Amino acid sequence: MKKTLLPLTLGGLGIGITEFVMMGLLPDIAKDLQITIPQAGHLISAYALGVVIGAPLLVAIAGKYPPKNILIVLMLMFTVFNGLSAFAPDYTMLFLSRLFSGLPHGAFFGVGSVVASRIADEGKSAQAVSMMFAGLTIANIVGVPLGTYIGHHYSWRFSFAIVAVVGLLTVWSLKAWLPALQAAKDRNLRQELSFFGKAEAWLIILMISIGTGGLFCWYSYIAPLMTSVAGFSSSAVTYVLVLAGTGMMAGNFIGGKLADRFSPGRASMLLLLTMTVTLVIVHFVSHLQIPALIMTFVTGAVAFALAAPIQMLMINTAKGSEMLAAAASQASFNIGNALGAFLGGLPLVYGFGYTAPATVGAGMALAGAFFAFMLLRMVRSGKSQVKRSEKAGTSVGEPCMSV
Repeated sequence: MKKTLLPLTLGGLGIGITEFVMMGLLPDIAKDLQITIPQAGHLISAYALGVVIGAPLLVAIAGKYPPKNILIVLMLMFTVFNGLSAFAPDYTMLFLSRLFSGLPHGAFFGVGSVVASRIADEGKSAQAVSMMFAGLTIANIVGVPLGTYIGHHYSWRFSFAIVAVVGLLTVWSLKAWLPALQAAKDRNLRQELSFFGKAEAWLIILMISIGTGGLFCWYSYIAPLMTSVAGFSSSAVTYVLVLAGTGMMAGNFIGGKLADRFSPGRASMLLLLTMTVTLVIVHFVSHLQIPALIMTFVTGAVAFALAAPIQMLMINTAKGSEMLAAAASQASFNIGNALGAFLGGLPLVYGFGYTAPATVGAGMALAGAFFAFMLLRMVRSGKSQVKRSEKAGTSVGEPCMSV
């Protein structure tokens, strides 16, 4: 790993821990603050809402400043509000601190994606972006299980204190190692916002919001799936989550290589189709322990392989508005998070089994693949404003779409 990319990986680690550790800490927080589990669940929604609000808003406000300065300020915000979460005296203050700690999430990944692509070696932009998202996968392998363990055996407040420490380390590494890139010259916010007037922009947003929702249909209910259907004990769920996180890490690097080797658009469509197939398999084999474990790894890998291609797809589509568009993709991921958890839970409300969410997820992934296909078709027909570009590995005379 290039040392210049390490601060982005550390930022991804902190963000990954604070986003996903809440799911394991809900019972502890509910008991300590004397609220119900559904009320505690609103803390997850508060963070997601913060991401959706903050991603485009903060980038729009701060886009005229040097990227290094923007990232440092965003991570300082992240550190302060996670620190406040550790000391929140009641539910209201914790809700507000979770909301505000979500604000810099999407903007950090949005700006970080552009920075990673700019400092990457030639032809390895997507792999550089995948190094930033590697922080999320490390969080799922180590950070989230550790934070959950500490929250269960000591206090959930310590878990958020650890996140704040990771935030401080990220701020230090950003100052020490990240190159001082120049701010965008002659920035025109109105022109940047015109990106949202493009049909291809909304196809990508729909692809992310609906397609990646397939992941969260499955992942949101993985604990009852593995205990009630596969027959694992509750204590084994932690190890199942580590297995899923390991798959996510492997898939993240594979996705970066795919996007550099082919094109982000084609890689995204292929991976969404693959996710459709894997989620259907999950539905049929989850009652068998060994196949269920294998598919936990495979599904995690396929789902996170999408991260770098989708981010690069958004950046390539938004020439002149890269940071704003990359931040919008992170907001779309969190819409997918909320949408997947909601739609995946509907079959359970009506009495279907815990394999049903995976089936709903397969449908969402297939819908995402359809939107990717429509985008590629638009480019081929010449109706898109996205330019074609030649890439390594393309035969002479055969254009390869930048998407």
